[in-house]
Amino acid sequence: MKRLFDLLLCICFIPLLIWPAAAVWFAVRLTSKGPALYWSDRVGQNNTLFRMPKFRSMRVDTPAVATHLLSNPASYLTPIGSFLRKSSLDELPQLWCILVGDMSFVGPRPALFNQDDLIAARTALNIHSIKPGLTGWAQVNGRDELPIPVKVKFDHEYLQRQSLVFDIKILWLTFLKVIARDGVSH
Repeated sequence: MKRLFDLLLCICFIPLLIWPAAAVWFAVRLTSKGPALYWSDRVGQNNTLFRMPKFRSMRVDTPAVATHLLSNPASYLTPIGSFLRKSSLDELPQLWCILVGDMSFVGPRPALFNQDDLIAARTALNIHSIKPGLTGWAQVNGRDELPIPVKVKFDHEYLQRQSLVFDIKILWLTFLKVIARDGVSH
């Protein structure tokens, strides 16, 4: 049921988002050197790795670590990077991952391949057994501002409460957070 919901939502969103995505692609290419898309290795369901695209909001020489681990994250942003992150437009290419089945619309945000502490904490609570999401319960309860133990607590709560109704609630709350640009620290 969840996979069917994801596919139907993708089919509805892709025609609406194709022109904004094309505009972001051109804006990234015009304002910074390098490709418009950044592909990162992420941890998916059952701790398998997959490649996740985002519109590039950071310079090409940025280390491949979680943003909060950079000494001065703002110094790595491209001229439009902050806007892309605050508006969540950098996330649009992840619809591809939903289409191919690596991600869902709702689930825990996929960890970077080198976030060992987050991966271990999720595995200990069986959170790794569900598909990562474009958004999730932790996202709407703090997003970038949450420390890992709190993020894992929300991810575990999602694992226990997951349902189509809960997913729709999280999608609605995500929409409200994105409109308000709430919870983005970089």
